[in-house]
Amino acid sequence: MAVSRVLVIAGSDSSGGAGLEADQRVLAAHGCYALTATTGLTAQNTLGVQDIFVVPAEFVKKQINANLDDVGTDVVKLGMLSSAETIDVIADALKSYQIPSVVLDPVMVSTSGSQLLPEAAVQGLRIKLLPLTTVLTPNIPEAKLLLKDSGQDISDPEDLEGLIQMTKQVAALGPKAVLLKGGHLALTKDHKAAQNPDEASRVVDILYDGEGITLFETDYLVSKNTHGTGCSLASAIAANLAHGKDLKRAVRSAVRFVEAGIKTSSELGKGSGPINHFHSMYSLPFAPGRFLEYVLDRPDVQSIWKKFTEHEFVLGLGSGSLPVERFKEYLAQDYLYLVRATFPNSIPC
Repeated sequence: MAVSRVLVIAGSDSSGGAGLEADQRVLAAHGCYALTATTGLTAQNTLGVQDIFVVPAEFVKKQINANLDDVGTDVVKLGMLSSAETIDVIADALKSYQIPSVVLDPVMVSTSGSQLLPEAAVQGLRIKLLPLTTVLTPNIPEAKLLLKDSGQDISDPEDLEGLIQMTKQVAALGPKAVLLKGGHLALTKDHKAAQNPDEASRVVDILYDGEGITLFETDYLVSKNTHGTGCSLASAIAANLAHGKDLKRAVRSAVRFVEAGIKTSSELGKGSGPINHFHSMYSLPFAPGRFLEYVLDRPDVQSIWKKFTEHEFVLGLGSGSLPVERFKEYLAQDYLYLVRATFPNSIPC
């Protein structure tokens, strides 16, 4: 059976809520095989980023080449890219290996507001990576930063029409499709910017594929557990593309996955906690073919098992020492039970 493969090129999150750690959980939940190339290491938690160590671009290149020369990939998902040199390396690899699908999450600012991509690298991302991108997944601040870097003066959108206009402007920068995440602009029921939490009703993500607009609406959720939502959404899209879904289906499934992850999240940390990546996973508590071993290892089963398997009747039957009359009594009782269970209104002879 073919395995869907996704190469994630991104940074590591020491708290596990975002970055490579979240990406791998999402891909595992979707049944994909994850390969990684680490672009940077972060010292961070739910309260924010304390420091970033940038992995040298040449080493990132070696990681990418090692994966693509051997296992290969169906989709590349890009996250935090750390430096202009790293962006150059990635652009070269995408072209030389002719990667069929690229999901780019332009990680520039963390949920807590920390700058994750140097300003000098923004231009390289825009010019060198966007033309190679299948779908770009910016939030509103990231979209504004990309448009500003291209020389455009853009104001904050104030309604759904403003979000759609921003999406089309970003698409003009080169990617095949853009999914503008609307989480930074809560909307009212009539799709205007909410002026206070009481008015907030909807969040709308806008997909523009160069031909048409598709809207993905979700309820406005009040939750502090949104750390890594962007990483998780992009990885879910990558997983769905790797499984062969078309772009609209891939995005729709990914949006619903993240929505459920927020709704079912647990409280972890003192700040912005992670979503629940495993909300739709169900697994048996034993390995295939090991059910009996699992059952007999349970303390609540062992005493009952012993009571039945070491009963004098069972031991006598097993050793051949059980008196014949005892066995006949057992057969008669079993016959009466089966007849009454099968034909409850019958009268046994």
